[in-house]
Amino acid sequence: MGNASAEFERMGFDDFEELLADKPRNERWELISGRVVRMMVGARWEHGRIVQNIASHLHQGFRAKGSSCQTFAETFYMKSRPLDAALLPDVLVVCGGIEAGATSVDNPTVLIEVLSPGTEARDRLEKWRIYQQLPALQHYVLAARDRPHLEVYDRVDGAWSGFRVVDGIDATLDLFAIQASLPLSEVYWSVFES
Repeated sequence: MGNASAEFERMGFDDFEELLADKPRNERWELISGRVVRMMVGARWEHGRIVQNIASHLHQGFRAKGSSCQTFAETFYMKSRPLDAALLPDVLVVCGGIEAGATSVDNPTVLIEVLSPGTEARDRLEKWRIYQQLPALQHYVLAARDRPHLEVYDRVDGAWSGFRVVDGIDATLDLFAIQASLPLSEVYWSVFES
């Protein structure tokens, strides 16, 4: 299966679902606008720590407030048949109920990707084209891996008209749609000294 990515370069959503059912457990694949992409397994430790920090901080905040929002990290799909998309965001926040046994959602409120040289162009361009078409999505966050820096796209009054840069270990990102704050000191805990 080493050549699977080239073999299945383009396909529709239903064919991708069949492919997922047969893929080896140690492989992660995404469908981006009908293009199959084999994902990297075994990212640098900094990437994993940032993802864990974000998901954990948001989860604890939701739990403390009794919020209906939930966080998922790296293994829960955001799928959209109309967009020919099945994506594994680094952190996904969905608010409200999730069907028992679900392995994906199509209505995330927040999506967060941690940038790396191998995924940055895909996260900034291809995934962003898909994500901005999701009606429930309110915030798309790009987190730098090599410095305390976030870039945030916000849906304001139904349109993607907000863009913010949150920079420096002492800064805090407010995610208004989920009534949560994300201090960069928490995002980058044990990655960079404050």
